[in-house]
Amino acid sequence: MNQKWWQDAIVYQIYPRSFYDLDGDGIGDIPGIIEKLDYIKDLGCNVVWLCPVYESPMKDNGYDIADYYKIDPRFGTNEDVYRLIDEAGKRNIKIIMDLVINHCSSEHEWFKQALKDPTGPYGKYFIVKEGKDGNPPNNWRSIFGGSVWEPIPGTDLFYFHTFAKEQPDLNWETKELREELYSMVNWWLDKGLGGFRVDAITYIKKDPAFPSAPADGPDGLTNANPYSQNYLGIGAFLSELRDRCFKPHNCLTVAEAPGVPADELPDYIGEDGYFSMIFDFSYADMDVIPGGDWHHRRLFTAKEFRDTVFETQLDLQKAGWGANYLENHDQPRSLNKYLPEDSINYHSTTMLGTFYFFLRGTPYIYQGEELGMVNANWESIDDLDDIQTKDQYQRALAAGLSVEEAMAVVNRRSRDNSRTPFPWTGGLNAGFTEGTPWLPVAGGHVAVNAETEGKEPESVLSYYKKMVALRKNAKWRDALVLGDFKPCLTENDCVAAYLREQNGQQVLVLCNFSGEENLVKTDIVVGEVLLSNYGELQMEHKGLMLKPWQAVVFSVE
Repeated sequence: MNQKWWQDAIVYQIYPRSFYDLDGDGIGDIPGIIEKLDYIKDLGCNVVWLCPVYESPMKDNGYDIADYYKIDPRFGTNEDVYRLIDEAGKRNIKIIMDLVINHCSSEHEWFKQALKDPTGPYGKYFIVKEGKDGNPPNNWRSIFGGSVWEPIPGTDLFYFHTFAKEQPDLNWETKELREELYSMVNWWLDKGLGGFRVDAITYIKKDPAFPSAPADGPDGLTNANPYSQNYLGIGAFLSELRDRCFKPHNCLTVAEAPGVPADELPDYIGEDGYFSMIFDFSYADMDVIPGGDWHHRRLFTAKEFRDTVFETQLDLQKAGWGANYLENHDQPRSLNKYLPEDSINYHSTTMLGTFYFFLRGTPYIYQGEELGMVNANWESIDDLDDIQTKDQYQRALAAGLSVEEAMAVVNRRSRDNSRTPFPWTGGLNAGFTEGTPWLPVAGGHVAVNAETEGKEPESVLSYYKKMVALRKNAKWRDALVLGDFKPCLTENDCVAAYLREQNGQQVLVLCNFSGEENLVKTDIVVGEVLLSNYGELQMEHKGLMLKPWQAVVFSVE
């Protein structure tokens, strides 16, 4: 692959609602982000991804867009975003925004016009079908529960929504709709955006027959994904989007693209792929039974986690470029998911960070991850905001769980765990706002906050800065950025080890996923210790003795 500017990117993801509130209304805002740009620069990140800040009724925290061209007043103004792009540029930071074009908000003017005349021009912007004897056109299930179909009042017609009913899917089969979207995308890129994180993009093509299928649950519905995710023919739309918008601007595009099989990855992320990179979803939901609800918990081992990540790394390497992450706005905190609850500490946290950060691909840091934030402790479902969480809570109760058991599921898996206000200080409201936070501050901020950790040389934040600095070090760039990924030393089920190699330069990454010491036997001749989360390293004649939860990065002789 020819070298691209975004291969050197280290991306910091911001959930604007929870990052920093400058005006005191309890909601994070764009001026607040501008105020904290130096924090991001000091961390070493050179790209910032903003979750949606467009005008929205916020039924799904901004992923229901009512006006693609306008910033929601909760976050500021369009001028604030233009200033953010400018101020970030002064710090050699590029801004990318969410691009949500599988669906819009039911408050969008297009949809309002469609409801007035479902068979008219704007009705074609959406997927509108006749019902069957008063029932929906088929029995597909929405991602957020219930039918994908919602009746249009006063008619026998229904409109389609992959997600919430307030998020009607856009009909990509309509050329006029596609032209509207391309104009909007280019308008933002012309404003100086560095690119987009492209939301739910593999849902834009549906099986045109819209067939019903055998029910897979007691609700009589079936998972819609086989008929609406990465469906045959989607490539024509994605190629057009790339050629009309992304390629002319040489921008960074990272796709939320679950469901792409390995043999199709070159189409998505190859030399002339639809996108710069895609996220790896192979391990994100390892703790949930596939296709099941959150309360159907699935246990997994360190070996299974390691092997899953390694397998996808090899697939991505053959095809193009990937995006590596532990956390995002759609997941609970990674420490609670991937580590035993009684073993979350500085060493295990930094070990987990080391494991993912030096994989091949662009690393993404989600706000608070660099501090070692953990899940919140919710006492009542009323304290939460997330629409998906509330649906899963009701499903858990319907399945026979008690309120206490259902809340335990919420505490383990809710997306709101990662959406709590960012802890800037150990003081009132964690320094996030002078008002009342829109979502309660998570406990633990007295110790886990940016101000305190910024002063401690052995904090999680300080360690993340070291990781970023190592990846940006010109001496090791060939191996750590462009180098091939090679799993090694897989005999020990508790150890994850891999090499990064380019132009004869090798770097070895070793991670002990155990609270016990582990001896790693190897013929690899290690050289300089480039990074370690312990002050010392125990070398033995039989190999390397890793301390509990130790991570170490070596040069190789």
